[in-house]
Amino acid sequence: MEGNIGSDSIPAPSSGPIDKSRVMTVKPLRCLVPVFPSHAGSSGSPQAPPFAFGAPSGPFPPGTAQFFPFVGSSSSEPQRPASVPDQGRSTPSAIPSPVPLNSFRTPTSAPPPVPVPVPVTVPVSVPAPAVTPAPVNTSARGRPRGSTKNREVYDDGYAQTDSYENGFTIDTDDSSDVGKRKRKARKLVKGPQAVAISNSEVDIDHLVNDILRSFNLVDINTSLQADSDHDLVQRVVMVYNLLRRKIMQLDDAKGVIPGISRRADLRSGTILMNKGARANTRRRVGAVPGVNIGDVFFFRMELCLAGLHAPIMAGIDYLSFKVSGDEEPIAVSIVSSGGYEDDGDDGEVLIYSGQGGGQRNEKVAMDQKLERGNLALEKSLHKGNEVRVVRGIKDGTSLTGKIYVYDGVYKLHESWIEKGKSGCNVFKYKLIRVPGQPEGFMLWKSIQQWRDGVSTRVGVIIPDLTSGAENTPICLVNDVDSEKGPAYFTYSSSLKYSKPLRSPKAVSCKCSNGCQPATNCPCVERNGGYLPYSNGGVLLSHNSVIHECGPSCLCPSTCRNRISQAGLKLRLEVFRTKNKGWGLRSWDPIRAGAFICEYAGDVIESGSDSDDEYILDTTRSFDPLEPVPTNEYVKPPFPLIVSAKNKGNVGRFMNHSCSPNVYWQPILRENEEESHLHIGFYAIKHIPPLQELTFDYGTPRSEKKSGPQKKKCLCGSTKCKGYFY
Repeated sequence: MEGNIGSDSIPAPSSGPIDKSRVMTVKPLRCLVPVFPSHAGSSGSPQAPPFAFGAPSGPFPPGTAQFFPFVGSSSSEPQRPASVPDQGRSTPSAIPSPVPLNSFRTPTSAPPPVPVPVPVTVPVSVPAPAVTPAPVNTSARGRPRGSTKNREVYDDGYAQTDSYENGFTIDTDDSSDVGKRKRKARKLVKGPQAVAISNSEVDIDHLVNDILRSFNLVDINTSLQADSDHDLVQRVVMVYNLLRRKIMQLDDAKGVIPGISRRADLRSGTILMNKGARANTRRRVGAVPGVNIGDVFFFRMELCLAGLHAPIMAGIDYLSFKVSGDEEPIAVSIVSSGGYEDDGDDGEVLIYSGQGGGQRNEKVAMDQKLERGNLALEKSLHKGNEVRVVRGIKDGTSLTGKIYVYDGVYKLHESWIEKGKSGCNVFKYKLIRVPGQPEGFMLWKSIQQWRDGVSTRVGVIIPDLTSGAENTPICLVNDVDSEKGPAYFTYSSSLKYSKPLRSPKAVSCKCSNGCQPATNCPCVERNGGYLPYSNGGVLLSHNSVIHECGPSCLCPSTCRNRISQAGLKLRLEVFRTKNKGWGLRSWDPIRAGAFICEYAGDVIESGSDSDDEYILDTTRSFDPLEPVPTNEYVKPPFPLIVSAKNKGNVGRFMNHSCSPNVYWQPILRENEEESHLHIGFYAIKHIPPLQELTFDYGTPRSEKKSGPQKKKCLCGSTKCKGYFY
């Protein structure tokens, strides 16, 4: 909370009930600052008395009076939130904690209030309003502040925990004073660090509005937003990742700011929430429309934006319903991410641990209580309602990161109490997967068994068609027909130039420890002052061309500006499709912006050979498809036509789609007075394991009889044009 109150705040009377007619300015809740009346007869400022809280119905600390901001009179009963059972009334010796709001800031001189859940009553048939994520969500399976257990650190350079250790806020006022404050990194005194919200050089609001317009996420149809389809869910999650990566790149350019925790995942999610760019705003029991079993998410905020699991940090999400005049909570979704002693190796059965207990501020661990999420799970056991389950799986590319997989709906079958590792009582819940659903988590288990050699991949023809040319083996699989393999070709992992392209002499970098942002590195300057990749190798923005470090640069091979030069990192397989010949897919999940592979082959003068089905022609017109994160055509610095008919890599097996999940990007590597242009493939969105990888082949700028002809498109997309070249 601010140390002083502005002149447009609600005046505090010296005694008696507050005169609501004296309210001069009404502000939205995100801007209100709590005001506490002075002691009777005191002439000091309204903040003179100690910082204290009281329940709406009393009892009240000395010097304060009843105030009902949301009801007509003090005699009426204040509306009590529902979603959890009645916690009972407070006593003078134990004043209940207040409901925390995003925009309230606690004075440094007062101890922070203990969070309590903010429940919401949502009838099944009535759409619920959008719930903005807050430090404490409607339901909880989180940990106390300061806890470091189950802390998830992502390779993007950000940490995600089971509880908020840092606060965050966003100014929505357009006044000049706020404009001045936006030029500085914002701090919220709510933990050992603070979260930066604004960027001085870039108008984030303008950037966000442009992105939302390009993805048709402005003024979304209310009914579609309440019950969304797969297209809307995908667009929302894609925009979230595009914005998150852009904010990361802007933060990188600033360099490290001491005391500032750069949580681009939270900041971008909060911005989209405030803009109303989210899906499935009506909370519900059972499956969520537009979210398929097996869909993957790399951030908890994505689950919230998709409407799959509302709390950003808590593991149990629940709703409250009135039954015979009383409100009872029921669980609607859970996230099992390994922070508690869960057991889910079976794949069809999950033993889930309740919330609470654990180590608190270095004190002895406590028994779990039958309240909040635990009570909701117990009620769901008796009611027999379906509960959505999201599995947290270790991210193989990060030491502590998680990938969240939607595993469908389960039902509770049993509950009990047992002693946990801490020696305290822990609630246990047995959930069994509802039969008849597609594979979700079980597919991940099968892939892991293939890796470990426990089971054999069905239909493998060749274990490694690269013959060791790549970092990882790429198997050839056919479990559809009797075809034994594609036509003969020579496997080559890189592009082959007959002669290099001449270019002005380029300045090579001398970054012995690798190129870093916010430096005078010439390679960074060629990319507009930004590094194109994150620490984890994710492409941060879609530029007309990526300038990677060349052979004459002194940076090591592990430099983050040499991502495409490090070879394949994903475990790919070439497989036989049902009606499109051979295709390409991955055993690993692929996150949006990740590098997949290069398009290797021979550089040719023209693509006039109508029989060559393995041509990638950068001179073709590529529509700015809705999912592609750009408003401009991809424009390489000079024309490049690559044929992989006789020589190529796995990129030659990627089929066309009118709704692709992969896009190509020009990559320029300069060496003294020579330039080499390459083509890299990057993921448009998160791609689950064993989903086919596709890209748009483009359209010739002019049709010629000797050139490529129209072919029937079999991509199966709802946006299929019916043909491709």
